[in-house]
Amino acid sequence: MIDLISRSEGISLNTIQSKALIGIGSIGEVPILLVKPQSYMNYSGESVGPLAAYYQVPLRHILLMYDEMSLPNGVLRVQRKGGHGHHNGVKSVIHHLDDCRDFPRLCIGIGNPPGAMDMRAFLLQKFSNEERIQMDSALEQGVDAVRTLVFRGFSENLHRFNLVQKYKYHKV
Repeated sequence: MIDLISRSEGISLNTIQSKALIGIGSIGEVPILLVKPQSYMNYSGESVGPLAAYYQVPLRHILLMYDEMSLPNGVLRVQRKGGHGHHNGVKSVIHHLDDCRDFPRLCIGIGNPPGAMDMRAFLLQKFSNEERIQMDSALEQGVDAVRTLVFRGFSENLHRFNLVQKYKYHKV
């Protein structure tokens, strides 16, 4: 998602700071700091916390983007705030933001492991062709959601976005 935003908005990820690849630019007239942690996902907070402090980014202006097993593959959800939902990367970010949870999130559904498949094996495997198509579409829609958040905040459009996402692969 960060790579796609970087490309679509012309923001180069060309600096390493706090264990992250960062890019400073704008979406329209709004200044943006893109952060792509380079550590293990479980330690993402080690980048996000120090960078938020260094650049004096208020919690409400942080948008954490992460994979979410409780959502079907390719389904997105935007939230104003929330808990960690047993996601170790989100736990790390919350911990490094002084245990504050009041920051927006963009969750990208990856689905659950089939049957008794090991969760780590599931998370590390490549997408099937169908899953890749769903994910590519979700990432494009995610860029639009980010633009909407940047320009309008949590408007009615984002609530509709979540509702459309919820039923996007629903079989009638």
